[in-house]
Amino acid sequence: MLDSFLNGLAVVFQPMNFLLLTSAVFIGFIGGALPGISGVILVVILLPVTYGMDPTAAFMLLTAIYGSTVFSGLITAILYRAPGTPEAVMTAFDGYPMTQQGQAGKALGIGVLSSAIGGLVGTIALIIFTPVLASFALKFSSPEYFALAVLGLTVVASLGGRLIYGLIGACLGLFIATIGFDPLTGTSRYTFGSLELAEGVGLIPVIVGLFAISEVMKRALGEETHQPLKKVSIKIFDMPILRKIGVTLSRSSLLGVVIGILPGIGASTAAMVSYSEAVRWSKTPEQFGKGAPEGIAAPEAANNAAAMGALVPLFALGIPGSGTTAIILGAFIMHGLQPGPMFMLNSSDLVYAVFAGLFIVNFMILLFSKPFIALFTRLLNIPYSALGPIIVMCCIIGTYSVRNSMFDVWLMLGFGVLGFLLEKLKFPLVSIILGLVLGPIAESELRRTLAMSRGDFTIFFERPISATLIVISILLLAAAIVVPLRKRAKLKAANT
Repeated sequence: MLDSFLNGLAVVFQPMNFLLLTSAVFIGFIGGALPGISGVILVVILLPVTYGMDPTAAFMLLTAIYGSTVFSGLITAILYRAPGTPEAVMTAFDGYPMTQQGQAGKALGIGVLSSAIGGLVGTIALIIFTPVLASFALKFSSPEYFALAVLGLTVVASLGGRLIYGLIGACLGLFIATIGFDPLTGTSRYTFGSLELAEGVGLIPVIVGLFAISEVMKRALGEETHQPLKKVSIKIFDMPILRKIGVTLSRSSLLGVVIGILPGIGASTAAMVSYSEAVRWSKTPEQFGKGAPEGIAAPEAANNAAAMGALVPLFALGIPGSGTTAIILGAFIMHGLQPGPMFMLNSSDLVYAVFAGLFIVNFMILLFSKPFIALFTRLLNIPYSALGPIIVMCCIIGTYSVRNSMFDVWLMLGFGVLGFLLEKLKFPLVSIILGLVLGPIAESELRRTLAMSRGDFTIFFERPISATLIVISILLLAAAIVVPLRKRAKLKAANT
């Protein structure tokens, strides 16, 4: 394995390959930092370009873009609460408040370091533990996937301090996820005869609308004053901060790897689950959502680790672990290659060149992110009267380009108005996204499980992994109800 990896490094450092890898990182930086553009879109755009390339160079290019795009979504999420990619939604939750407090450089430094560490952990796990992790993923069946989705949904207990608001938001997200064709029967649901709704409500219009458009509306109506970012001083290696977030980085990176290798779960879910766990393990959970460093470190370490972990089932089993890896699988097939159990043996040179390239990409993130962010912030450091329309234009272009649909643009604007109104009620918008992301997983896996058991719900408690996950979810929700009640009782007793 070590020899294969060293041979892969030798391939990466060939002049043309290294130049290609560097170019891919900068392309990913730009695409990820612009709201509405994502790794999926960039990989799709560049897919025809790779057709005439050598397979090794082609997949180094695509995977490097994939990795760097997941990272760079944090830039606009932190600076303008406009997540560049879906994976960066949770980062905005604490990153943007830090920017409002004049700590944009600190927030970006935490994000960069966490992304690089998470990516390195994910890449090392990808290289060393691919067979082990792939076999572990095979133990997950429908009951375990549903239990994991339920565990992820319990994050609403930690958001905003109001459990009922979080549950309402999650239920709204779950409802939105049911719009379109039934995933198992193909029956049309809640479409009212609309062909556009038959395709379902896309994640990009909802995310961009709720976060970016609502923020522009808030500022345009004078509810937020724009603080010009004249100079953002980024300090990546801040030892006091590193000591504070060290445990969170370790836990979130490992959690991201495990979730990432589960086919169909994705880096967005990993970010949400890891954020939830960071809140639960924190001694000061009330600081989350107000600028907690751990609130940036947890999702960024997890989503980058999960992005690498999603490649495990792709290479080892031929099963894509995320939307972007599904496109990469299509690229493999286009080049006449079929990932799977024999792929590691028959194409080991290509595989380890890709692994080595991803390893180097994480160091490039550390090296190039600071000058890129400095340039990016200068370009965006203009009066908000001009910046707001630019953000809206980027959001419209990015949303339209996903499915070439003006209907998605109208959806985005509608969710922007909804997000603006809900924020007036101090509503946790991220709970809606949580329900939308986990809804399809929870629904399809629940129905498959009940089909397996002929309607017997005890199947969830007969399987050790699913039973453990569900019991943990119940205990956490119970704690979210009981703890506030006890605090109120103590406060009432103290006042009397």
